[in-house]
Amino acid sequence: MRHGEFHRIHHIGWMRASVLGANDGIISTASLMMGMAAAQAELHVVLLTGVAGLVAGALSMAAGEYVSVRSQADTETADLARELVELETEPEAELRELTEIYVMRGLERGLALEVAVQLTAHDALGSHARDELGITDFMVARPLQAALASAATFSVGACVPLFITVLAAQNILIPQTFLIPATVIVSLIALAVLGGLAAQVGGAKIPQGALRVTLWGALAMLMTGTIGHLFGVAA
Repeated sequence: MRHGEFHRIHHIGWMRASVLGANDGIISTASLMMGMAAAQAELHVVLLTGVAGLVAGALSMAAGEYVSVRSQADTETADLARELVELETEPEAELRELTEIYVMRGLERGLALEVAVQLTAHDALGSHARDELGITDFMVARPLQAALASAATFSVGACVPLFITVLAAQNILIPQTFLIPATVIVSLIALAVLGGLAAQVGGAKIPQGALRVTLWGALAMLMTGTIGHLFGVAA
C-alpha cells in the first residue's frame, strides 16, 4: 500500500510562497498608503497609491518567485543531467557511492550494497536524485506554482488596507479622519491572523507566529508613516 501519512513539509513549496505573498501584500500596501496618508495626501491619491502598489507588488512577487525558483529548477536539472552521465559512464563508482550513503545512514555494508543494487536496478537516477542530491517529488522546484501562489496571495493581502480606504472614501463605517488608525488596526489584525494560520499549518506555536509577523508589520507602518509625516505634501 502507498504510504498515506500527511506531513506538512509536503506543501512547503506553495505554502512558503503563499505566506510570503500575503504577508508582503498587507505590509507593503498598508505601509505605502500609511506614508501617503501621513503626508496628508488627498484620499484619492492614497487609494491610487494602494492600487498601484497592489499591481506592482503582485507582478514583482511573481517575477521574483519565478526567477528564484526557476534558478533552483535549473540547478536541479543540471545536477540530474550530470548524474545521468555518471551513471552511464561510471556505473560501478555510482553503485559504490550509493552504498556508502546507506552505510552512513546505519545499514551494514552487505545490506547497504544489496539495497543499492536493487534500487539501482529499479530506478538508478531516481535513487541518486533522492539519496545523493536530496531531490524528491514534493520538494522539487515548481517555478510557475510559486509565482502564481505568491502573486495571488499578495493581491489578497493588499486588498485588506485597500478595502479600509474604500470604506473611508465612501464614509461607510469608517470616517475619513480615522483612516490611519483604522488601516493600522485592521492590517495588524490581518497580519496576526495570517501569522497564526501560517504557524498552525507549519506546526509551530501560533502566538509566536502571530507576534513576529505583527511586530514587523507595525515597524514598517511606523517608519513609512513617520517619513510621510516629516515630508508631508500639505501644510
